[in-house]
Amino acid sequence: MSVFDDPGLFGRLWAAGYDDGGTNPDPAPAVDFLADLADGGPVLELAIGTGRVALPLAERGLTVHGVEASEEMLAQMRAKPGGDQIPVVVADMADVPVKGEFRLAYLVFNTLFNLVDAERQADCFRNVARVLSPGGAFVIETFVPDPRSFDSDEQVQVREVTEDSATIRLHRYDRPAQRFIRQTITFDSAGVHLKPFAMRYAWPHQIDEMAQRAGLRLTERYADWHRRPFQADSPSHISVYRAE
Repeated sequence: MSVFDDPGLFGRLWAAGYDDGGTNPDPAPAVDFLADLADGGPVLELAIGTGRVALPLAERGLTVHGVEASEEMLAQMRAKPGGDQIPVVVADMADVPVKGEFRLAYLVFNTLFNLVDAERQADCFRNVARVLSPGGAFVIETFVPDPRSFDSDEQVQVREVTEDSATIRLHRYDRPAQRFIRQTITFDSAGVHLKPFAMRYAWPHQIDEMAQRAGLRLTERYADWHRRPFQADSPSHISVYRAE
């Protein structure tokens, strides 16, 4: 399978060091925000990963369920205290293959864009709407695309150079499709190591349209988890959609 049609690929490549790289944001503000919206639960996290958000929510007494495509990511979560107590379905998150009515579902840290096809992103919204209770909330966190960051079709970045290795990162953009593929390449004494990754990005108004077609309405939008006002130049957004 290619990076475009294998939902478990990211986890297989990145799970081992996912919690150790120091590049992931502090989950505490997200946990506070989501706990306020949970209304007692139950709660559903799509792409639950290593449990960085789900486990702190469960520690607050909420019943948390998850969907995750990568067994490798789940192994990391299940090795943590309480991680084996959270029920998780191993599947493509766009299918939302769970039953029940959830007061809150959420998809954080740009992960909506890991669905690299516009139709699959729309599927995700429709399927979340199916499992939300009346008035339930679906929370999305993504960056706001900045065309200045992909003003050329191809980009090369030097990530790390040491005495023993070198890592470069290459991007190729398909702007009409709003999609890019990224390849992180490390050269060391053991050989060449490839870690591909792809995203299909969307602007807030496009995400709003997907939600609306799924029967969800935008009720709140912020620039960050601290509820700072969203403005035209905000680099990211936290959006709350409600079931009718």
